[in-house]
Amino acid sequence: MIRKTMAAGAAMVALSGFAGVAHAGPDLDAIKARGQIICGVTTGVTGFSSADSQGKWTGLEVDVCRAVAAALFGNSEKVKYVPTTAQQRFTALQSKEIDLLSRTTTWTLTRDTALGFDFTGVTYYDGQGFMVPKKLGVKSAKELNGATVCVQPGTTTELNLADYFRANKMTFKPVVIENVEEIRQAFFSGRCDVYTTDASGLYSTRAANAPKPDDYLILPEIISKEPLGPVVRHGDNQWADIVRWTLYAMVEAEEYGITSKNVDEMLKSDNPNIKRILGVTPGMGKALGVDEKWVYNIIKQVGNYGEAFERNVGMQTPLKIERGFNALWTKGGLQYAPPIR
Repeated sequence: MIRKTMAAGAAMVALSGFAGVAHAGPDLDAIKARGQIICGVTTGVTGFSSADSQGKWTGLEVDVCRAVAAALFGNSEKVKYVPTTAQQRFTALQSKEIDLLSRTTTWTLTRDTALGFDFTGVTYYDGQGFMVPKKLGVKSAKELNGATVCVQPGTTTELNLADYFRANKMTFKPVVIENVEEIRQAFFSGRCDVYTTDASGLYSTRAANAPKPDDYLILPEIISKEPLGPVVRHGDNQWADIVRWTLYAMVEAEEYGITSKNVDEMLKSDNPNIKRILGVTPGMGKALGVDEKWVYNIIKQVGNYGEAFERNVGMQTPLKIERGFNALWTKGGLQYAPPIR
């Protein structure tokens, strides 16, 4: 028995010797040659993806693009942002207009398979909700029978809306508008009774676009699962790995208490996990095909997941979103990263 165990251990050691440097694929080669990542984003979703009057992009999903650039190039500013609409975003990724899509996109089976994409993780666990004017006197989505509902086409939102009303034996009249700014104007001008989208978008819209935010109510019902995350094309596994492990690194750093403020001090830690994460003990960068300081660069320049969340959408922002499902798994949430080892 002991001999078998020793033999198995020797085989594991032998197999580990075959691990080498990851080899770049066509997408990653093109990105490296260009010297920047082209990231598809949305526009005007405060807290998630928006640009100011000087063209500076900020938001939780923008921070994913910045973190990937920090991991790959050591510089979070090596990103070109390309605004995309709900209907045009997938074509932009398929046609290689963008390298990475990070814009309130729900991970579904058909998108992950039939469209030829790889979802690389979940930036934000979301769900579809409803917002109404308080003067409507509605307290629950079950009271929306016969309502006029503003919704974007080409989204899971549109499909979920129809399913929810059908399941609850209610009718509604859709007002279908693609442009997000136009749909908000339609809602706030009274063209529709209800605005439905991911709850994150409702919080953003109420905080940043409502004439008087306190005049609008987000109903308690969440009618769908909307795991939002970054997307790449099939065909370049190493590029997908870099995007995937960038997000995991941000979560893992939060779990170990590594922040943008203490990351330099953490380089001196005796914790073997922290030493591996920050590249003090080399090997993880080589396995991924990036610099050994890839996680250090992410955290120093962008921060861990919790920092990005609180800075963009947390309780100290106009959105005032609690961590909820997006808390770490150790604190009752769903954010959980495989180990960096």
